[in-house]
Amino acid sequence: MTLLVLLLGFFFPRLIIVLLWFFTGWFRDAFSGILLPLLGLIFLPLTTLWYGISEVYFPGTVQTVGLVVAVLLDLGILGGGARRRRTA
Repeated sequence: MTLLVLLLGFFFPRLIIVLLWFFTGWFRDAFSGILLPLLGLIFLPLTTLWYGISEVYFPGTVQTVGLVVAVLLDLGILGGGARRRRTA
């Protein structure tokens, strides 16, 4: 179930965050208030999704490596986010 949520979250992170917030306790366990998840929903949705799920299911090193990858994906450094040069 967790893997399916993560795979769907890669394509629709904001939708999955909202669904998980209302129907599970993952984000309530990971975050103490609503400000950080709300900011994460707007600016870094993959990072917020990974952090919320990894706080419940994944231990230390896996959580840290996944968090770094999620931040890089959100910032566009990984996954083809760079602009391509046009050749004439």
